[in-house]
Amino acid sequence: MAVKIRLQRHGKKDAAFFHVVAADGRAPRDGAFIEKLGTYNPNTNPATIDLNFEATLKWLQNGAEPTDTCKAILSYKGILMKKHLLDGVKKGALTEAQVEERFAKWLDSKASKINSKKDGLSKDAKNAVAAKFKAETAAKDAKSAKIAAKVAVVEPVAEAAPAVEAEAPATDAPAENTEA
Repeated sequence: MAVKIRLQRHGKKDAAFFHVVAADGRAPRDGAFIEKLGTYNPNTNPATIDLNFEATLKWLQNGAEPTDTCKAILSYKGILMKKHLLDGVKKGALTEAQVEERFAKWLDSKASKINSKKDGLSKDAKNAVAAKFKAETAAKDAKSAKIAAKVAVVEPVAEAAPAVEAEAPATDAPAENTEA
């Protein structure tokens, strides 16, 4: 029986999330599985991944093959790195202390990259809100200036119109007689 570490789809039509499971390779995608190893939610930014590190590592060391997507997820979380380092211990190239030191260093660098991405995303969101506010303020000011200009043009015309009417009867134009 070939064991695969793969994704099992759950959720709504356009809001899928996945369970990471160890399953027989012959079983259907959403069918029976041996063990649930965690969850993966691609709808958040960055994607939310919760895995049982030890259980997943155990399955990999026992020969389970991850699918391409699961391999990327396991690599992101450092499980494949840990497996690689532990294989070096089996071959005699590394000691346990060296493995723990290298893995801790890798985790620190990974955490700093993730934090910088989150900070960048939050900064971009704040900048987008500020830019939107600035654009709305500029549009509001332009609209109020346009309305003020219309009001300024309409008021002098209204004052000039009665003066013209007052002068009209004072002209010496002969009145036409329309009686026939």
